[in-house]
Amino acid sequence: MIKVIYLAGGCFWGVQEYYSRLKGVISTVAGYANGTTAFPTYEEVKSQKTGHAETVKIEYDDEIISLSKLLEHFLRFVDPYANNKQGEDEGIQYRAGVYYVDLLDAIEARNYLSSKLKRGYTIEIAKLNNFFKAEEYHQDYLKKNPSGYCHINLNKINDNEKK
Repeated sequence: MIKVIYLAGGCFWGVQEYYSRLKGVISTVAGYANGTTAFPTYEEVKSQKTGHAETVKIEYDDEIISLSKLLEHFLRFVDPYANNKQGEDEGIQYRAGVYYVDLLDAIEARNYLSSKLKRGYTIEIAKLNNFFKAEEYHQDYLKKNPSGYCHINLNKINDNEKK
């Protein structure tokens, strides 16, 4: 069955590239989630006045990769205790988040993260209120710019997990 989850883990360039390499992930889209304005631009989001998080929409086949497995990967590169910061990226737009459209996914995410992390983690788990696709130059940025900035170690994907 095809499902969707939205994950925010710092700069969306690395998050998108990481998930695009996994078996079972059908598509990824970089965008801005859960802010207060419609159709924000990168400059507006960067100003930290819109409240959006840089987020990646992930469509996946849950018969190949489960939400728990996607979250296991998430914990390989996100700092779950950093508040509004991942790697060198700081600001509300770089907060860590799991944004769901299916309430069962919220329950699964809460249970999974609570079982793996100590109290006090800062990963936001919230219903997806809005998502706006980022500008085209942000889409698949690291495929277009292989030496571009990435705070994520892409080598944390095992060979048997890659497409």
